[in-house]
Amino acid sequence: MADSPTTVALNIGSQRISVAVFETSKQGDLILKGYESETIVTDPAFEASREIQILVALKDIVERLDIAKLKVRYAISAQAAFIRFVKLPPIQDDNIEQLVTFEARQHVPSPLNEVVWDYELIEGGAEKEAVIVAIKSDALEEINDMVISSGLITAEVDVAPMALYNAYLASYGAADEPVLIVDIGAKTSSLLYVEGKRFFTRSVQIGGASITTAIAKEYQVSFGEAEHQKIHNGLVALGGGHTESLDESVAALAMVIRNALTRLTSDIARTTNYYRSQHNGSAPKKILLAGGGANLPYTLEFLHEKLGLPVEFFNPLGHVAVTKDVDSEILQQQAHMMGELIGLGLRGIGKSSINIDLVPTAVEQIRNANRRKPFLIAAAAIFVIGFSVWALLMQLSAAKGADKLRTMTDVRDDLAPEAAKIRSLLKKEEALNKIATAYTDIQNDQTYWFDLLGEVREAFASDSVWLTELTPVYGFDPKPSQDSGAQAIIPQQVIPSNFASQSSGVESLISNPPAVAEEKPKKKAKNKKAAAAPENVANAVLIRGFWRENPRSQNVVSDLLKNLRENSTMFKFTVPDPNSKPNNKKKDATKEIILSDEQLLKPSASGREDDLGFSFELILPLAKPVAVK
Repeated sequence: MADSPTTVALNIGSQRISVAVFETSKQGDLILKGYESETIVTDPAFEASREIQILVALKDIVERLDIAKLKVRYAISAQAAFIRFVKLPPIQDDNIEQLVTFEARQHVPSPLNEVVWDYELIEGGAEKEAVIVAIKSDALEEINDMVISSGLITAEVDVAPMALYNAYLASYGAADEPVLIVDIGAKTSSLLYVEGKRFFTRSVQIGGASITTAIAKEYQVSFGEAEHQKIHNGLVALGGGHTESLDESVAALAMVIRNALTRLTSDIARTTNYYRSQHNGSAPKKILLAGGGANLPYTLEFLHEKLGLPVEFFNPLGHVAVTKDVDSEILQQQAHMMGELIGLGLRGIGKSSINIDLVPTAVEQIRNANRRKPFLIAAAAIFVIGFSVWALLMQLSAAKGADKLRTMTDVRDDLAPEAAKIRSLLKKEEALNKIATAYTDIQNDQTYWFDLLGEVREAFASDSVWLTELTPVYGFDPKPSQDSGAQAIIPQQVIPSNFASQSSGVESLISNPPAVAEEKPKKKAKNKKAAAAPENVANAVLIRGFWRENPRSQNVVSDLLKNLRENSTMFKFTVPDPNSKPNNKKKDATKEIILSDEQLLKPSASGREDDLGFSFELILPLAKPVAVK
C-alpha cells in the first residue's frame, strides 16, 4: 500500500522528463494533482552533456511542482536495462527463488554482484514464466544520484515497459484479443504485446532521434536544426499520392521521415514473428500508439497502412480523476505519453500487477535501517513496561503497610535481573544508533566533493573554456584590497598534492575525493604526546584552466563566473567589511563586501593573439570550510 497520501511519479526518458503528483480518493483511485514535463534535445554525438541537461530540467520541475523532499517512484528506459523472459519448469513454489536466481546467472550478461536485478512471475500462460530485469549497479547509481540531487527521495525504481503494462491493465482491463502497444521514444521504441494477463516486451533501436538523424544526413544540417524542422514542418508521407498536394520541400521532408519509420514497421513484423515462434504468442489484432515519437502527424495512419491493423492512441487516463490545477488541454495533447507515470502512480496505491523494484545501494541501506527500528522500539517498550510494573509494585507495597514490605522487597529483587537486561538492551540500542549515525555521516561526506565538482562542471560548461586542475586551498584569507585598484588574491598555502593520493588535479579528486571530516568538539589534551595532529581545513579551492579567446578579453570566463555566482550553493562570494562595526542588538550582523571578478580571477598575462588557448586561475572561497584528511 502507499506509504504517503501523496505519490510522486517520475519518468526519465532520453529526451523527455515528466513528473506527475497523485493523491488517493476515498475509493482508493488515483487523482492527478500536478503534472509537468521538459523536453531536452541532445545530439547523440554529445551524449556526455545529457546528464547535466536532465538534472537541470528535473530541478526545474521539482521547483515548479514544489515537491522537494518527497518520496518518488521513477522509471528508467528499457534501453538502460536488460529484460529477459524465461520459462520455468513445473516445480514447487518454495524453490522459485532459487530457480529464478539460477536463470538470472545464465541470462544476465554481467555477474549478479555487479548488477541490481529483480523478477516477477507472469500469469496466464500454459507454462510458468518469469520476467527478469537487471541494470548495471554503477549505471543505476548515476541515475539515482541525479534524482537525489534534484531534491527528491527515492522510494522505488521501476522500468518503463512494466509501468506501461500496469497502466494498460488499469485503463483497458484484460482484453480478449491480443494487443500491441507501440511506445515510440527518442532513442528506442518499446513493443509491448499483451494477451489477457500475459505480456511480452522488446526494445528496438529506432525512435524519434533516428528520424532526426536521417533528416540531418539527408539535408546536411546539424542535429538541432534537423530536430527543429521535424517538429515544425515534419509529417509522415502516406501512400496513394498523399504528398502531391503538399509543398515540394514539405513533401520531400515527409518522404525522408516515412523511409526512417519504415524500419520501425519492419522491426515490429520481425518481433511479432519471434514472439509467436519462441513464446507461443498470438499475432496482435489491435495497436495502441504511445510515446513522444508518435506526435508526428499521420504516424497513426502510416502504421495502419503498413501493418494492416486498427491503430489508436493509448489513453491511460480513463480511470484517473484530474484536479482543476492541471491544464486539461495539455493532458489531451500528451495523454498518450503518460502511461509510465500512471503505472508508477498505481504502484503508490498498491494497485499494480507487476512490481519490479530495482533498489539502489543508498535506498537499500535506508530500508535496512527501517527494518531494525521495530526491534529498537520493542526494547524501549520492554523498558517502559518493566519500569511501570516496578513502580506499581512499589506503590502497592507502601499502601499495604510494613507487614508486606519484606514480600514486596523480594518481588523487587526478582525484577532486578530483568532491569539489568533492559539496561543492557538500551546500551546496545545506543551503540546501534551511533553506528547508524556514522554510516549516515560517511554517506553525506562522500557526496560533498562530487556535488562541488558537479556544480563547477555545470557552471563552466562551455566549448571555449576547459578546466585542468581543481585543488583545495587552506589558510586562505580573502580580504578585500584597500587600494583603488583591485588585486588578484594569492592563496597563503595550497593543500599538498599528495593529500589523498600521489597525484593532484581533477582526476585525483574524482578517483580519491578528500573526506569531509566530522566536526567534533575540541578537547584539551592531557599532555603533549596525547595531542592529535591538526587537520588541514580547506576554505577555498584553486581552479586552473584555459580559455579560447583573445587574452585581453575576459568576457567568456567572467560570464561563466557570473553564472556560478548566481546559482552556487557551495561557494561564497562575499567577505565581512573590516571597517564595519557590529550592531549592538545583533552582534553577528556585519556589513558584507562582494568580491569582484578581478579579486577572484587571474588571467594569463602572456600569449599571442593566435594562440589556441590562454590560461587562467580562480580562487573561490567555500561557503563552509571543510577539513581534508
